[in-house]
Amino acid sequence: MPGLLRGVARTAAIAGTATAVSNRVSKRQGERWAEQEAPQAVPAPPAPEAGGQSTIDQLKELGELKAQGILTEEEFAAQKAKLLGS
Repeated sequence: MPGLLRGVARTAAIAGTATAVSNRVSKRQGERWAEQEAPQAVPAPPAPEAGGQSTIDQLKELGELKAQGILTEEEFAAQKAKLLGS
């Protein structure tokens, strides 16, 4: 009888450990997938401040963001059109 209880206890411990590990792996995978599927935030051009940032300065900043690869060609064109009122 003591051998049987020891076997049952060992099986319960192993099953509990396996369940805990499996749950952690599933959670970690879910978080990774969520990060991959989350849309990338596109930085908006800075709004003019009280001192007023000129349109040329804003266009230069947009050009720098595009050159750095932060903005795509389409995003750059859309923000440029917005600044120029087109």
